[in-house]
Amino acid sequence: MSVNGTVTALAGGGYEARVATSGAALVALTHRGRDLVLPFDPAVLPAGYQGRTLVPWPNRVVGGRYAVAGRTLRLPVNEPETGAALHGHGAFQPWTVVDSSGAAVTLELDLPATYGYPFDVLCRVRYALDDDGLSVTVTGTNEGEEPAPFGIGIHPYLTCGVPVDGCALTVPSARVLLTDGRSTPTRLVEVAGDLDLRVPTVLGARSVDHAFTALPRGGWTVELSDPGSGRGVRMSSDAPWVQVYTGELLGRRGVAVEPMTCPPDAFNTDPEGVLLGPGFSRTLGLRLSAS
Repeated sequence: MSVNGTVTALAGGGYEARVATSGAALVALTHRGRDLVLPFDPAVLPAGYQGRTLVPWPNRVVGGRYAVAGRTLRLPVNEPETGAALHGHGAFQPWTVVDSSGAAVTLELDLPATYGYPFDVLCRVRYALDDDGLSVTVTGTNEGEEPAPFGIGIHPYLTCGVPVDGCALTVPSARVLLTDGRSTPTRLVEVAGDLDLRVPTVLGARSVDHAFTALPRGGWTVELSDPGSGRGVRMSSDAPWVQVYTGELLGRRGVAVEPMTCPPDAFNTDPEGVLLGPGFSRTLGLRLSAS
């Protein structure tokens, strides 16, 4: 066991993956030996939430404060520079492997209740390889007696094996959420300029760290490709939001593409929309594949 817990190796359809129990994290994904996500050493705590499963909220809760049923709750602020509670409690919790085969693994986390999140949600993640790539399904079920705010995200960094400056990125989104200097969401606008990525766009020096929405109904695909080699990686999902980050914290070696069931700060901006009733479940699905 390492600082990232126990690592399970998967293989199938020409793909190989490794999944760690800490944060139910995707450590590596390759296709015929080629990296599709930035891998990390399981013996070292990675930067930038690499591969982590984000529950019970993705992205941020501004000020670490939100309200449910007339009571104000406070979360630990773990991003001091912005004063936000970032990426949920599950990202570094020890998940338990409940089922495993050569090509698939399922992990489970009975999310511990805290003063800031006093709810009972059971979370499951299934990673499965086949000829079409890696499918990931994350589900949360409210096992408590009161509605619980709950959102899901996952945080892989896509890579073509070269710096992102020379890569082309496609994000089929019509709207983007702008933020202030502390990453607090301010307003939703039509994509334009450097944030219009609806056709393959060589990134160059442009920096992106934004949540996109107004994605194609029925499912969407984000693609990162290397025009030099013609190789790339695709993520497909039907999530209503996707955060895209050009990976400055990791030296711009990969682009984080983070599908989300809700927008940043949804616990405050959409408190009714994120509520999950007793006995109900919420699911996020995605697929990663070579292109």
